[in-house]
Amino acid sequence: MSTPAITIRTPRTQHVPRFALDSGDVLTDVVQAYHLDGTINAARDSVVLVVHALTGSADAAGDWWRDLIGPGLSIDTARYAVLCTNLLGSCYGTTGPSDENAGTFPRITPRDMARLIALLVADLGISSLALVTGGSLGGMVAMEYALIDPSRARSLVALAAPAAHTAWAIAWNAIQRRALALGGDDGLALARMVGMMTYRTETEFSARFGRETRGDEYAAASYLAHQGDKLVSRFSSESYRVLSEAMDAHDIGRGRGGMAAALRALRASVNGPVVGVGIPGDNLYGPEEIRRWTLGAGAPYRELHSSLGHDAFLLESGQVGRIIADTLRDVDGLASAEARLREIAS
Repeated sequence: MSTPAITIRTPRTQHVPRFALDSGDVLTDVVQAYHLDGTINAARDSVVLVVHALTGSADAAGDWWRDLIGPGLSIDTARYAVLCTNLLGSCYGTTGPSDENAGTFPRITPRDMARLIALLVADLGISSLALVTGGSLGGMVAMEYALIDPSRARSLVALAAPAAHTAWAIAWNAIQRRALALGGDDGLALARMVGMMTYRTETEFSARFGRETRGDEYAAASYLAHQGDKLVSRFSSESYRVLSEAMDAHDIGRGRGGMAAALRALRASVNGPVVGVGIPGDNLYGPEEIRRWTLGAGAPYRELHSSLGHDAFLLESGQVGRIIADTLRDVDGLASAEARLREIAS
């Protein structure tokens, strides 16, 4: 069966006259692109905030998580409204760098991204968020969101995301930015090829490609070249550079008294479940990184069992969907219990 074609949807936009960054720089006339699927209820508390990864877009429901979001799916749009923004610095509608003005966009952080999203949540009159979730960079921003907008999130699921970017991940990003420095399409394609080697696993490559050839090229090499060319056709070198630098800056303990204090604050900031999801075989953020922060936050740890590595948070929709659906059921259960207590008290 062929995969249905993705329909490109035009996002809505929010305009922010002035936005101060962690760096001290100030952006003016900021545009934030977003999609809102489903209808927000009268209490304004039925929203799920979904945050995309490095090269994702605001269209989670129509694109990269379309198997999870919709009527009757894990995030049921008959019950919840789903808000997904294009992250600051990206190239799908939100203010970001230009390839024509390389190197001029200020440094940004996942905390900046979370603060910009918080402005939109406030503008939409959302009283609380049933769930804040995302994978990889999206998980980092989700954690920051819970900390910069305390008590708004009723649950958090961060998939394949550390509490601070590791030396290993910083090194891989440095290699990719060196590839970008070569310039042009070849530089971006090479950066993506390098990135793919951290997103997937040796086990998958062996099972999928072996020593197969396609023409005069090995299938594994052909696959990587194809992934590089696909990214060139849809993404910006400068956004790739800026977002990878933002990932390197990720550290929830910065300015919060260190990691232990930040993890305690994270647990206190979220009204309901906090879940960290690791992936055995993830070559970028191993499961031990996720276990470490969940332990510090007193949060449950869940795993995706897959040979696909880091990208499992995008590709293992059944497992991801069950974790998210379980979390939302827990949130609904807490809400029902609180409502019963209010009735008793009255």
